[in-house]
Amino acid sequence: QVQLVESGGGLVQAGGSLRLSCAASGRSTYAMAWFRQASGKERELVAAASWSGGITYYADSVKGRFTISRDNANKTVDLQMNSLKPEDTAVYYCAASDDAVVGAIPDPRYEYWGQGTQVTVSS
Repeated sequence: QVQLVESGGGLVQAGGSLRLSCAASGRSTYAMAWFRQASGKERELVAAASWSGGITYYADSVKGRFTISRDNANKTVDLQMNSLKPEDTAVYYCAASDDAVVGAIPDPRYEYWGQGTQVTVSS
């Protein structure tokens, strides 16, 4: 089993930065990712990283602003979010998977989920 706990959410002004962290317990998985779900919208894959971190995926809406990084020794995956916009406001979820493919096409097949952390960007 894999348990995921997120931290680092909060309120920030537009143009600011936040860093989300996710700590995993249990065994390690191939893919780790961050999803988000804004009020009234479907959950979307924001960023994902393969085991080594050498393969990553970013949604078009966050490319150049967000960076995903993972530390397998400490079983953590972080999401550095810069130049935040009001449309980035959402609950952000950490996720892990043995089966999801990390590549150019988003793969939503994640089995393990954190409880979510709120990110609010004010204009």
